Amino acid sequence: MNSIHLDRPARRAAFAAALILASSTAAVAQPDPVGKHFHIRPGDLPGLGESPVGSNQPPRGAPAGPAPIAVPEGFKAEVFAEEGFAVPRNIQVGPGGDYFLVDSGRGRGAGRVFLLRDADGDGKADFRSTFAEGLNRPFGIAFIPGYVYVANTNSVVRFAHQSGQTEAQGPPEVVVPELPSAGNHWTRNLLFSPDGSRLFISVGSASNVGVEPENRAAVLVCDPDGANLRVFAGGLRNPVALTIEPTTGDLWTSVNERDGLGDDLVPDYVTSVKEGGFYGWPYYYIGPNPDPRFGEARPDLRDKTIVPDVLVTSHSAALGATFYTGTAFPAEYRGNLFVAFHGSWNRTERTGYKVVRVPMQDGRPVGGYINFMTGFMPDASGPDIYGRPVMVTQTPDGALLVVEDLRNQVWRISYTGQ
Repeated sequence: MNSIHLDRPARRAAFAAALILASSTAAVAQPDPVGKHFHIRPGDLPGLGESPVGSNQPPRGAPAGPAPIAVPEGFKAEVFAEEGFAVPRNIQVGPGGDYFLVDSGRGRGAGRVFLLRDADGDGKADFRSTFAEGLNRPFGIAFIPGYVYVANTNSVVRFAHQSGQTEAQGPPEVVVPELPSAGNHWTRNLLFSPDGSRLFISVGSASNVGVEPENRAAVLVCDPDGANLRVFAGGLRNPVALTIEPTTGDLWTSVNERDGLGDDLVPDYVTSVKEGGFYGWPYYYIGPNPDPRFGEARPDLRDKTIVPDVLVTSHSAALGATFYTGTAFPAEYRGNLFVAFHGSWNRTERTGYKVVRVPMQDGRPVGGYINFMTGFMPDASGPDIYGRPVMVTQTPDGALLVVEDLRNQVWRISYTGQ
C-alpha cells in the first residue's frame, strides 16, 4: 500500500481525523450536522485490512412523520413535488423552464418522464403531465433545441420537442441503439457539451471488480445523432453525475468505488474528467494503489492512473451533482459543486444520506467538502432513514432541487435571508 510521507500508524490517525467520524466500533453514533467539514487526502488512506468489511442495509421504508431536515441558517427546505412517483431519480430544467422528472421504476406504470411546472411561483409544482412512458429504467435526460434526450439503461433515445409542449408526440427516435446493460450499475446519465456538439454518456461497471469491455466503467461521448460513439475516459467504476464546471469548461463526474476492502476503503469521489484519462478501475484505486484481487496484473497502467480531485467518505454513494451558477445564494456558495449522497449499505456504520457542497476557486476544489443538507439519517447506527438523495439541480431562480427515492420526494432549497 503506497502512502505519502506517512507510516502506517500515522496514516490511521490522519485518516480518522480527516473523516471526523467515530470509529465503526463506537457505542454512540456521532452527529452529522450541517456545516461539518470533511477533507480526505490520498496519503491518509488506511492500509488493506485495517478496517472491517461491514454491512448495514438501509430500511425499505421511511418512518412516519416529517423528515428532520436541516440546512444552513438563512436557507429553507420544503417539498416541491411528491406522490405518484415510483422511483424518482433525476430532475432537470428543460426548454421554457419546465422541469423534467425521470422516474426509473420498473413494472407497470414505471419508466416515465414527468413534466412539472410551478405556474404560480410558490415553490411547489402545481402542474404535472406524463411526457413519455414505456421507457427501460430511464435515468439521464438532456436537451438541445428541438429535442429531449433520454438514457434508458440499454439505449439513448430522443423525442422531438418544442417549448411549452407537455407530452411527447409519437415514439422516440433511437440515437444510440445499444448500451451495455447486463449486471450491476444500470444508470446511464447524459450531458451535452456547452456548445451542443458532443453528448456525454456515463456507463457503470457490471460488477464490483472485474475486467469488462472498455465501454463499461467509462464516460462515453458521441455526436448528437449518435455517430462516432467512443470512450472519453475510463477506469471509472460507476460514474453517475455529469456536469460542467462553468469557469474552465471541464467535465466532472461522481464515482462509486469498489466494495469488499473495508469500511474505509475505497473512497468514493467527485472529479474532473480528462479526455483519454484512466482512473484505475479495476486494477488500481486513488492513484497507484493496487487492488489486491489483481495485484500488479497491469503494471503498465500504474503510473497512468489519475488521482481524483475530491475524495469522499467510503461507500457514501455519491450520485447527482451540479455547479451552482446562480446569484440567489450568498457569495460563499457561488461556484460550489453540490453533490447528492445516496447513502451506504456496505458499511458497519452508515454514512451519506445528505447533500454536500465542494468549495471551488478558479475552477478547482479547495479543502474537501461541507455538509449542506442533512437529517435524512438522524443516527448513523439507528434504524431510521428519512430519504436517500439522488440528484441535485439548480432552478432558473437560483434555488436547488433535491430528488430522493425513499419517500419519493423532490425538495426545494432556497435562500430566505441572513
